[in-house]
Amino acid sequence: MSEMERERRGFGGPRRMYKATCADCGKECEVPFQPTEERPVYCRECLPKHRRPREFGREFGREFGRRREFGGPREMHKAVCSDCGKACEVPFEPTPGKPVYCEECWEKHKPPRRY
Repeated sequence: MSEMERERRGFGGPRRMYKATCADCGKECEVPFQPTEERPVYCRECLPKHRRPREFGREFGREFGRRREFGGPREMHKAVCSDCGKACEVPFEPTPGKPVYCEECWEKHKPPRRY
C-alpha cells in the first residue's frame, strides 16, 4: 500500500477524496470533503496559516487554584472547609448546602480520573 493510500484510509476503509484548488496558492490538491463555493479550500501547506490557535486545552484550569494562562489570576472566593473547618479560598463561588474543601481535603474527596 502506498503512503498516499495509507494516509487516505480511515476506520471504514479508503476515504473518498475530492479535487480542489487552494484558495491561497492556486495549487491543485485533494480534500476529504466535498468543496463548496461558499468556503475556501486550502492545500496542506497553506492550511496551517488559516487555523485558529487552540486556546482552551487540557493545560488550562485543570489544577486546583491554578492561574489561568488566558486571563490572569482566577477570581478566588473565601470559604470554610467542610472537612477540617480551616479557612480557605476556592476558585468558584460556594453554593449553600454543598460541601467545600480546602486544597488538602479536596485531594481526599476528588473523584477518580476517567481516561
